Amino acid sequence: MSMQGFSGQVPAQGLPVFRAEDVVVSNGANLGDPMGHSGEVILDDIYNLAPAARRWRLNLDVTEGVSHFKVAAGSQMGRPGAVLHLDCCATFMAPDGAIVECLVLVELEADSALIAATYLLPLADLRPRTDYALVAIDTEATRAKFAHLACVSFTRGTHITMADGAQRPIEELSPGDMVLTRDNGPQPVRWIGQQTVRATGRFAPIVIAPGALNNAGELRLSPNQRLFVYQREDRLQAGRAEVVVKAEYLVNGDSVTRSTGGFVDYFQVLFDNHEFLFAEGIATESLTFDTRTSPALPREVQSKLGIAASGARRKGGPRPVELPQGTLDSAVAAETLRKATTL
Repeated sequence: MSMQGFSGQVPAQGLPVFRAEDVVVSNGANLGDPMGHSGEVILDDIYNLAPAARRWRLNLDVTEGVSHFKVAAGSQMGRPGAVLHLDCCATFMAPDGAIVECLVLVELEADSALIAATYLLPLADLRPRTDYALVAIDTEATRAKFAHLACVSFTRGTHITMADGAQRPIEELSPGDMVLTRDNGPQPVRWIGQQTVRATGRFAPIVIAPGALNNAGELRLSPNQRLFVYQREDRLQAGRAEVVVKAEYLVNGDSVTRSTGGFVDYFQVLFDNHEFLFAEGIATESLTFDTRTSPALPREVQSKLGIAASGARRKGGPRPVELPQGTLDSAVAAETLRKATTL
């Protein structure tokens, strides 16, 4: 069964957010107020995360042709179809000097500019019973920070299968190099991106040990990156042989872990279309160019490729089943997928 068509599709993205009501000023000018948008907050106020606060899944729908997002169906928070805006990046400092950046998203009421709800997306761990001083508010770089969060990335040293079968470290790839893709054979690399970030929170890479998914070597990639799995037996009862699953859903503390601490070099690979390339022998998605990720690319790259900011070029056809969070027991997910692909 062909996968063509899936490469251009942009699925809903689930964001693990806190409600603004769970992040409240404990000392300062706005004493007792929850975290608000950039026009309401005051620098140097001290915030605390409620001890019983939990993260909720806010499903984001990428809307073509516009600059904003919408709440997608199946979201635990928000009204499906409601407009979401990235308001700002709030920077907090803990007593020990640790910095935590949080993206602030606001949901609008239907047919109005009134705010229905506000959410915080921490880019690093936000701990309860800790005083966080609000030290900065940035409304200019918010889209760029979110773009880097949405980009799918490989870490330095990841071996990519080239068109001739050679294995090359991702940091040695250049635009024009021919890479083997699962659905469309050899394809030229159009752009390679790189960023170095702290390996914390949403930027901590997922580490898949050699053999965990029948991979040749250790694979390190961004948490939201999707892996393609062809089931020889439908052990997942998905009704399809072809499935995709995000790397972070496979974390089991053993063969699939999250590596935190220090810094990590991330690399992004862009083709003319969204493809599945082979990284350490595993079919893994390339960067998708869409409303979320467009700020991460240089403007000259966008112009050269002739890609509108509304999204990448599409292909028609069937698509595999994407396994949502909770479909698999993370303790056995990797082993289940490995067995499903083994003769």
